[in-house]
Amino acid sequence: MNLEIKFKSITVKWFFNIFLVIAVVICTAAIGFSVLYNALYTSQMQALGDDYAYEFKSLEGANSKTFNDSAIALVEGFAFKNKVAVQVTDKNGRVVATTTGFPTEVEDIPEYQLVINSGRSQSFRGKTADGESIMAVTTPIFDDKGNFLGTYRWSTSMNEAYKAIYSVISIIVLACFAVLLFSCFSGLFFVKSIVRPIRDVSNIARKIAMGNFDERIQMTKNDEIGELCDTINYMASELSQAQNMKNDFISSVSHELRTPLTAIRGWGETAKMSLGTDEELVRRGLDVVLSESDRLSSLVEELLDFSRMETGRLSLTSQPINVTSILSDAVDMYTELAKKQEIELVHTNPHSELIVMGDRDRLKQVFINIIDNAVKYTVGAGQVLVSANVEEACVRITVTDTGVGIPSQDIDRVKEKFYKANKTVRGSGIGLAVADEIIKQMNGLLFIESTENVGTKVTIVLPLYEEEIIPQEEGNVDGK
Repeated sequence: MNLEIKFKSITVKWFFNIFLVIAVVICTAAIGFSVLYNALYTSQMQALGDDYAYEFKSLEGANSKTFNDSAIALVEGFAFKNKVAVQVTDKNGRVVATTTGFPTEVEDIPEYQLVINSGRSQSFRGKTADGESIMAVTTPIFDDKGNFLGTYRWSTSMNEAYKAIYSVISIIVLACFAVLLFSCFSGLFFVKSIVRPIRDVSNIARKIAMGNFDERIQMTKNDEIGELCDTINYMASELSQAQNMKNDFISSVSHELRTPLTAIRGWGETAKMSLGTDEELVRRGLDVVLSESDRLSSLVEELLDFSRMETGRLSLTSQPINVTSILSDAVDMYTELAKKQEIELVHTNPHSELIVMGDRDRLKQVFINIIDNAVKYTVGAGQVLVSANVEEACVRITVTDTGVGIPSQDIDRVKEKFYKANKTVRGSGIGLAVADEIIKQMNGLLFIESTENVGTKVTIVLPLYEEEIIPQEEGNVDGK
């Protein structure tokens, strides 16, 4: 129900934000154009009427004696009687001549008094007493001395003009209605073309949110919605992989925790039953308990480091440290284990201090993790080579083994959290992710090169520490 309301709101927003604006603009334009057309049409009619009746301006050359005769002569010879009706009145308001033969009294001429008062031409648009729509213009006539002689008034019917105007306005209205109708249908079609895919996307996204990561959106649109669908499908694939890796991680960590706990419990019970009878067995059991406890503590610390890394709280203390001694300590921890597994562990020591800025304990943790992986994945009489040297103001530490290697399809993902290329070997799958984060925080880089069934090479590059030299002030020599 909530989804339906959201989809409807898209249509409502389109109506108010787009269609309504278009409708207002079109209606405003239609009204404006109609008003403009009406004004231009009537203005043109008035200009034509003035042209038709222009010859009556010649009455201004008459005088009070010749005015009536001149007016009658002009009316009788008027050539545009079928265009406009002309009526001439004298200064007393009496009709002197008319082209229609049906004189209009000045009392029935609305603009007459305005002409008398202003001395200028006045126009009129309206209806006559019998209801006919007309346009009329009354013009005052003065002689050469400025004496008022009378007026002439031309008028024409507006019925045909209004028909023409209304026809054009009707066409404009119909055109606007057609445009609005087209905009409405095309807009609704466009909105539906967005809403329907969004509904499908929303339904699939809801299923994905509920944990069904196998759902995919089947859409081939080559637009932003298609790109969104591809992104959601990609997200579902990544979530599915993350879910699988998380499940593998939980299974792996559970196994890693269960194994030492089982050993601790078993040897604890054995030692308890052997107290006072077999001191050697008790001592051996306690050694196993302590060893497995250290293993548990290391695993828990690794999980805590991962949690800190995920929340951005994995902090390092930065100080000058000697990489050579730290690397030697880490190698020494695996010397005996390598011998037991018949692995040749070779450490090439540069016999000089290589100083970098970083955290001693965290860097040792990284070296232990990488050497542990090298020993762990080297099966049989293999070899692990550890070396450190200086290249271009950087320390390059390499750990190379002749182990099982990493498949090419997994090499780019081994530093991702939870990811394990080889699920048959012990480990949580987060050690390399934590190591990579530690090296990054020390402004270094961690590279992994590997060939399946040949071996793996891990390279760490850290910038050398250069002690800042503070220049002495002039005149401050020998402490003076």
